[in-house]
Amino acid sequence: MSDSTGSLTPASGQTRATPSDASAITLLALDVDGVLTDGTINIDADGREFKSYNVRDGFALRLWDTMGFTAGVITGRTSQSILHRMADLRVPHVIQGSRDKGASLDELCRVARVRPEQVAFLADDWPDLSVLRRVGYPMAVGDASEPVKALARYTTTAHGGRGAVREAVEHLLHAKGLLSKALSMYDR
Repeated sequence: MSDSTGSLTPASGQTRATPSDASAITLLALDVDGVLTDGTINIDADGREFKSYNVRDGFALRLWDTMGFTAGVITGRTSQSILHRMADLRVPHVIQGSRDKGASLDELCRVARVRPEQVAFLADDWPDLSVLRRVGYPMAVGDASEPVKALARYTTTAHGGRGAVREAVEHLLHAKGLLSKALSMYDR
């Protein structure tokens, strides 16, 4: 929905973040299925769920941490693999089983001590819309649904689970003027 200026307005009852540019972001928040993964859910014969994660996305999350920023996930599903992978990547904020991602964003901001306008959120589908309307820098993966892409200030060319997180992190670091510094840590 848009107001008279054509800018996005929040769903009823939600506060709208002041739009920021990518350089103002201090917390990168992500959905999991369709963003950190390709959206496939694998379940073995015993009912255990497992997921596949992209190593380049993982590298990017560690780089984001190394550069002094924080990350978190907000997901509607609950999986032990998420906890294991996020711990390995030094992602301190994990909210699983979210039935209201807007309320989960409030919780994430409170715990991480940031304002919504300091948050970038990388999303793929309709359950993420309430968060995208409220963060300072909404982003979409390349294969996101059209309503998600319509709200995004940046859309990756990579699909979810296929390097989209890496691309988003590089975009944010570039906007902050830190991409060359980050590269220099590896290209000596």
